[in-house]
Amino acid sequence: MAAMVRLLIILVPLLILATYGPGWWVRRTLAKYSQPEERYQGSGGELARHLLNQRGLHKVAVEVTESGDHYDPEARAVRLTSGNYHGRSLTAVTVAAHEVGHAIQHAEGYAPLRLRGELVRWAASGQRLGAFLMLAIPVITILTRHPAPGAMFLLAGLLSMGLAAIVHLVTLPTELDASFNRALPILRDGGYLYETDYPHAQRILKAAAYTYVAQSLMSLLNIWAWLRFLRR
Repeated sequence: MAAMVRLLIILVPLLILATYGPGWWVRRTLAKYSQPEERYQGSGGELARHLLNQRGLHKVAVEVTESGDHYDPEARAVRLTSGNYHGRSLTAVTVAAHEVGHAIQHAEGYAPLRLRGELVRWAASGQRLGAFLMLAIPVITILTRHPAPGAMFLLAGLLSMGLAAIVHLVTLPTELDASFNRALPILRDGGYLYETDYPHAQRILKAAAYTYVAQSLMSLLNIWAWLRFLRR
């Protein structure tokens, strides 16, 4: 018993660090290079529009969003948070280039991006089914006066949380490509950044890509908590 307690004392902090550490690092990196706010003459939104026009992607919109920086292939829109759309910091212009990288992937028919889109659609359907099961299980239990099988609870949890973890992990190669095969060469070839900023831009691009690792780890933690709940 004492050995188990000592093991838990070691493992629990490591689990917390592995789960929350990447997200903390991402937020810290993006916030760090959001200052000074007026480092560049053009804003992130202006740079995104300029880069898209350069590549003939005039129909791709550049919009402000409150739901996180992303590229929406269905709407064909690069969406930036207000701080990155209007901001002129190193973070703003670098994140804008990263999202333009996704628009370029889409225009070129980049296969991993298409695969991610399909997985997102499947995952959304699976998550809706999982949420329905979670709501239905208590009703079924009351009507039948028998506890629902543990397998049904397990299925509901995996559909609701497991599919999200898979999507985030599959997304990582697409994010790395947008960062280091698209955005960074674009910024370097165009001379858009001060020379001393490129190492810092690499950190920002890595953070933009690894956001999905943090989200996947959070999903896995939710699954672990759900499995522990089922064992009680």
